[in-house]
Amino acid sequence: MIPCRSEGNRPARMGRFMRDYILMKSRLEMGIKPALGMRCYLLDCDALLDIVCDIGCELLESGAETYRVEESVSRIVRAFAGMEASVFAVPTCVIVSITRTGGGSETKTRRIYARGTNLDRVERLNDLCRRICRGELEIGQARGALEEIRNQDAATPRRRMAGFILIAFGFTLFFGGGLSDSLCAAVIGVAAFFVCLVMQRLEANAVFINIVAGGVIMLLAVGAVSAGLAQNVDKIVIGTLMNLVPGVALTNAMRDIMAGDYLAGQTRMTEALLVATAIALGAGAALMLTRLL
Repeated sequence: MIPCRSEGNRPARMGRFMRDYILMKSRLEMGIKPALGMRCYLLDCDALLDIVCDIGCELLESGAETYRVEESVSRIVRAFAGMEASVFAVPTCVIVSITRTGGGSETKTRRIYARGTNLDRVERLNDLCRRICRGELEIGQARGALEEIRNQDAATPRRRMAGFILIAFGFTLFFGGGLSDSLCAAVIGVAAFFVCLVMQRLEANAVFINIVAGGVIMLLAVGAVSAGLAQNVDKIVIGTLMNLVPGVALTNAMRDIMAGDYLAGQTRMTEALLVATAIALGAGAALMLTRLL
């Protein structure tokens, strides 16, 4: 490891940095822990920014709130380097800036293109942040733990399909549908899941996915009632569409707005409204098509 780079009067600063670096290295060899404010000399600034940006991006991509991302990144920088970090997070971007003890600063920006909801991963990332803040992990160990979290995907296709089935079945009953309506909704939920899965693998955007999925749900519900397999089209459609409703995005939007993060809140709110509009557009277009036929 080498000291972080310095700016300004380079010869004088480098001499002081090297003296402090040698002193702290000797203290470490003697088992003496360096003070918090001096740890930055022994850190690779790029590695520190990389790990905190990666954790922040993973949190946002998994559906975490903006305030949680900013607080987690700030605490990790404080735990590793004993310094404060300036963190700016919105659903599409994370910017982290740290100021070195010897002067100068470094900033890293990460762009986020895809977001979803994976609360299990959010919980695992929160646990990783707590372990770092307790001093249990160094940067290299934290990197390994983060890779393990990335490779552990609890939302397997089978589990997601089971979720679609249970949500469609349960909400159809909740909204007043009969047993036959709920069973048809469960089957339609499977079809909606495969539509979403295929289109996600084709890298279609969320608005188009919800338009197509909403249309498929409406067509299958009307077909099931026309075939005499169910009685209530509206109950089946409403119950199955609950799989597509952006509830978490809407909740996080309100949470960000109430916390004063208006930019992040407006971004999430716009996303939720676009998804809701796409669902209504797809279902409405399919309903008009069935009436014409």
